[in-house]
Amino acid sequence: MISVDWTLGLQFVNFIILLIVLNKLLYKPLAKIIAERREKIEGSYARAKDLQADIDEKMAQYQQQLSDAKALANAERAKLKKAASEEEASMLAEAHEKASARLLSIKEQVAAEAADASQTLQKEAKSLAGQIATKILGRELA
Repeated sequence: MISVDWTLGLQFVNFIILLIVLNKLLYKPLAKIIAERREKIEGSYARAKDLQADIDEKMAQYQQQLSDAKALANAERAKLKKAASEEEASMLAEAHEKASARLLSIKEQVAAEAADASQTLQKEAKSLAGQIATKILGRELA
């Protein structure tokens, strides 16, 4: 059975002294280390959030620059394509004009040669007709 006497007071004083000693030697340093670690973790977390925000901002800038560059490249490509189409059209028109002029020149040359050939053939036809008539008639025509 528990008896209440002076040893109970001594155990109570011993317990209080133990709490004070443990508080000074163990609990306060441990609480300080835990608080420092918590502050360090929170600081690292805050820095990580700041870095993430900075990365997001730089990625947005990069995406914007990339988008601008693509738009500029597309505009330049369209401009070059239009210029090439215009150049092609002008070259084709010029080639068509040259071909038409050359064709007309060839037709005129062929017509002139045909006229010359026709005149030559008419002269030769008259000469041949005269020769044929001479041979058939056996005498010369006047």
